[in-house]
Amino acid sequence: MAKAKLKQHHINRAWCKGCSICVEFCPRKVLELDKKDKVVSIRPTDCICCRLCELRCPDLAIEVESEKAKEESSELT
Repeated sequence: MAKAKLKQHHINRAWCKGCSICVEFCPRKVLELDKKDKVVSIRPTDCICCRLCELRCPDLAIEVESEKAKEESSELT
């Protein structure tokens, strides 16, 4: 089964109230709050696309856009 690969975090900063729920639930510590108490993706390459941030955000301020990794075929022709 192919693993999902992060394309982008879509963060609606106007909706983010800085509750840090997404930050706390992220298993890879990809997200942090900035100086304005708004969430930012600081380590996007560490994201495993678990979508816990997206699922737990009470304000629907974050969306994880991913793509399935291409499986390499080892068939010989």
